[in-house]
Amino acid sequence: MAATWDLTALVNAVDARAPQAERHLWLVRLMEWLRHAPTTRAAGENAEAGASGTSGETRTPLPLLRLRHLLNVVEQHPPVRDQVQGLMAAFWKEIDAAALFADFGFGARLSLRSEVATRLRRRLLPGTPQTSDLAELFGLLFQPEDADWLQALDEATLERVSALLATPDSAWRDAMAEALTILVSAVHASGYAPALRQRMDRSLLAHQPFRQLTMSTNALRRALADDAPPQELQQQVRLLRALLDECRGAAASVRTHLEAYGVSVDILFEIDQMRARLRRIELLLDVLLAPQPQPELLRLLQALVQVAGRQRGIRGMLSRHYALLARLLAERHAEVGSHYITRDRSEYLAMLRMALGGGAVMAFTTFLKFGILALGLSAFWGGVGAGINYATSFVIIMLAHWTVATKQPAMTAPSMADSLPRGRDNDEAALEGFVDRVAQLTRSQTAGILGNVMACGPLVFALQWAGSAVFGQPPVGPQTGHHVLQSLHLLGPTLLYAAFTGVLLFSSSMMAGWAENWFVFNRLDSAIAWNPRIVGRLGQTRAQRWARWWRDNISGVVANASLGFMLGMVPPLAAFLGLPLDVRHVTLSSGQLGAALGSLGMAALTSPAFWWCLAAIPLTGMLNVSVSFYLAFRLALRARGIELHERERIYAAIRARLRRQPLSFLLPPRG
Repeated sequence: MAATWDLTALVNAVDARAPQAERHLWLVRLMEWLRHAPTTRAAGENAEAGASGTSGETRTPLPLLRLRHLLNVVEQHPPVRDQVQGLMAAFWKEIDAAALFADFGFGARLSLRSEVATRLRRRLLPGTPQTSDLAELFGLLFQPEDADWLQALDEATLERVSALLATPDSAWRDAMAEALTILVSAVHASGYAPALRQRMDRSLLAHQPFRQLTMSTNALRRALADDAPPQELQQQVRLLRALLDECRGAAASVRTHLEAYGVSVDILFEIDQMRARLRRIELLLDVLLAPQPQPELLRLLQALVQVAGRQRGIRGMLSRHYALLARLLAERHAEVGSHYITRDRSEYLAMLRMALGGGAVMAFTTFLKFGILALGLSAFWGGVGAGINYATSFVIIMLAHWTVATKQPAMTAPSMADSLPRGRDNDEAALEGFVDRVAQLTRSQTAGILGNVMACGPLVFALQWAGSAVFGQPPVGPQTGHHVLQSLHLLGPTLLYAAFTGVLLFSSSMMAGWAENWFVFNRLDSAIAWNPRIVGRLGQTRAQRWARWWRDNISGVVANASLGFMLGMVPPLAAFLGLPLDVRHVTLSSGQLGAALGSLGMAALTSPAFWWCLAAIPLTGMLNVSVSFYLAFRLALRARGIELHERERIYAAIRARLRRQPLSFLLPPRG
């Protein structure tokens, strides 16, 4: 940092009578000097490194060497030492130290959204040393990398620092005792908050651990204030630690409830905050009751520095709190996805029939798309119309128990992750079982795409031919046909758009999982079945039937509706933002190509553009499927905490199966 002072400037600038902001700024610059690596090391620092041994320079962190050098300089100059000690005395007199111990690292409001906003504000807006809140000042004083040299701080240097700071025991002991009360009050309030209390195991609340925790903490504070005998203090501490364990158990039971009845990230955030406060209480107890408090104070300081590092991160916090939701989504998709994997010839043929039905519906969807384009609507309303068209078609296919092949990968990937060989199970039998699963998935996707394309493209062409025979011209004219050949050309951006469509396919499955979790968490199935107004309007039997239907189909409805609207709305929205993005869905593309062939006639078969478009169809399907599958598979692996050991063995087993039985990846076995 170019503005970092040297030691001479720091020593000359220390002033115990300076205003608070200037004193705090001096401390900030002191910490910057400790961690700032100079171009040429001072003679005193070299002497410290030499005293620690020939290899001490590589073993001892630079900030620790500079700290020792600073202590040498201050101890050799009594006026400087007096100024530093006077500055620290004024510091502890004016600062709110309890805020650091009780508030630092915890959200002011128990909401993940508010915590994200707070962290963004800290990252974007500068802090100020003009404050009496030690929690706010701490972020300016310490950086995450300071935890390394604090861990290397030896007892002798720690004693010298304590002597220099000359902090009265009453200052930090009173602050910690007050922080204990604040932390316990926050834990007590969280434990009785309706969102947590209603989800805790009732048997764990029988002894009222949160209420007892407050009473036990107050008793311990009285014992500390009265200088009670060590035996009485130990008894109070044992009771308090037992109550902390009971509170942790009650908090863990909330997570178990969420796994069974739906996840709320705000509740997970509140549990995380409670558990962090319980850990902080343990650290404060260790300091308050230690015969030699300096080592425990150092441990507490290291923990606070680590918290400061975690507070700067947003991605890690979101990943941690959304992990359980991701795992539940993956488990739900694994359960559903197993139905999309064909294992024998009968299941393969059933998948082919389902795909043919879905392709037939998509043929009419293709004509409706061209009809909406013919209306000449604005980009936004054209996107709305296309979204309604797609969403309606996808929902009809779902209700008819047919399939659109590109919807399968996001569901089948978690099921594949479940069958991955891992740990001690990574033997030959497990490996072959996983390869079987890969072959089953591949031929399931092949059957789905073949069925969709074989039904959609030829049916659109047949309807075009019938229109020409009956009305003298096809429903979709030659001008639109030429446009289709240009837009679907393999040498254009078709493959990029196909990969982007795979992202939308994955996104729709995540929306479906979130909607199902929201439905279950808010107990909407129970509300539909038993709400007096709904029961009065529908009747009890019909209300319960509706409740069961929505519980079973909410995921499918949202997945298909959201995919339809994204396919329709994303292109015009991207164009509005100046992004060159469009969608290419394999089934819709085959339908459009059939329409182009029907409008241009057999002469199109002599056009190279037609064959380029035809060659793009299988690649479009492959990208739709592979991108969606890859994203869902990665989510499933992360949600389960699975690491792929011995990847080469897995890849080698798949290659060996391809050499031995290549058709097993395309067609089911005869037996």
